[in-house]
Amino acid sequence: MKLSYLLMGCILVVLLAVMPAQAFTAKTLTITLNGNGDAQADMQYDLSFVEQAAIFFHAADPSAELQNALQNNLNRPVTVVSADMSSADVIIPSFATVTQSGSSTIITTPPFSFANAQQEMRNEWYASFISADFAPQTTTITFPDGYQASFNDQISIPSVSHTIS
Repeated sequence: MKLSYLLMGCILVVLLAVMPAQAFTAKTLTITLNGNGDAQADMQYDLSFVEQAAIFFHAADPSAELQNALQNNLNRPVTVVSADMSSADVIIPSFATVTQSGSSTIITTPPFSFANAQQEMRNEWYASFISADFAPQTTTITFPDGYQASFNDQISIPSVSHTIS
């Protein structure tokens, strides 16, 4: 009986050793703009079992980590409305620039990138044990009139301008 437990334990260790560990996988990022340039960003992602356990046992605070990363990247304050093991909702005041040109309104989003987060992950001591993918599979920016700009598997999103008549 003890031999079967030992054998099962060895098989489990081998499986865990050869199984790739995905730390963070960004699935979708949806940015919805309002007329004054404020944005609501909704991100869907997958976390590894270890990260889920850290959140469950309150060893990590995804809300604070996300807020710090966004504020550093965008150079402006953000408010994390909610963050859990699979999604985060964030309010970003004055995300886009709004200018008037006659009877038209031009809304321009800034370029932004997750490359810094990807690089910071590579510098961590545990980087050789995990594989993180910070490029959302789909990024969608929705303007107040319903116009959408979409990007697939891009870690850096360019500035987008749209004119609303």
